[in-house]
Amino acid sequence: MYLAMNRFSILKGQEEAFETVWRERESRLSDVPGFQKFHLLKGAFDEDAGTTLYATHTIWSNREDFVNWTKSEHFREAHKNAGGNRHLYAGHPKFEGFEAVLSE
Repeated sequence: MYLAMNRFSILKGQEEAFETVWRERESRLSDVPGFQKFHLLKGAFDEDAGTTLYATHTIWSNREDFVNWTKSEHFREAHKNAGGNRHLYAGHPKFEGFEAVLSE
């Protein structure tokens, strides 16, 4: 199992707009070999930074399936409008990838 995670710091007052972008996107992940599950997670509001933390998690059969997706037309389609939402973010998303070592 491989878990791909992006963390987003969203500016105060932009949370609803950010969530709407994700709700209304045309996801074709279920068409991609190895894709298992997607989650959009909302964290706490950071008073000092004036941002709310979000994370996206995608679960894949293995790292190779994830990497293949990042090189695919599906990936390019999914990210073609990403730059149009910069006003929602406090900085760039941060990617982290994890391979399962232990599963129960």
